[in-house]
Amino acid sequence: MLDADTELMLRFQAGENACFDDLVGRFRQPLLGFVYRMVRDAAASEEIIQEAFLRVYLHRARYQPQAKFSTWLYRIANHLALNHIRDHRRDRMTESLDQAVQSGGGETVTREFADPAPSAEQAMVAQAVSGQRATRVRQAIEALPERQRAAVIMHKYQGLDYEEIGGAMKMSASATKSLLFRAYESLRGSLQDLL
Repeated sequence: MLDADTELMLRFQAGENACFDDLVGRFRQPLLGFVYRMVRDAAASEEIIQEAFLRVYLHRARYQPQAKFSTWLYRIANHLALNHIRDHRRDRMTESLDQAVQSGGGETVTREFADPAPSAEQAMVAQAVSGQRATRVRQAIEALPERQRAAVIMHKYQGLDYEEIGGAMKMSASATKSLLFRAYESLRGSLQDLL
């Protein structure tokens, strides 16, 4: 039995263009949150998800319902995000998300987040006595190799299971488990003093 998103995509393939709007409505915010956590740039995140949805629109005939629609969409977004990271590696700024930024007029502006819903990281931070714990966790995740970082973000922040992550990253479920195990081991090692 097909999930609702896959059925919407198949209806879109069949010519029901309104179904595309429904898919965008369902996936825009979660996808924006995922991409933003990968690239740490709000403008680039918007461009990447627009490109991802454009590819879905243009290549709708290529979609096969062997995997969930969400898996296919996250595969496209992950590919675009990784390309952006590689293309802008030198430009990457390590600015903390918690810092205020100066606007062109010299006034302080609070940084806006692409995904306003509380994440697992934010829930953990709420239990911490200081913001240093949150900063350390973010830095540790950002220090992971790109594939491990993508898998952790999809698993912990987007709630995807091993098969969905594997589908998005073109890996088997067992390879995904191994990748996540290595990522979590690395995080445990770098955050050992916080555990």
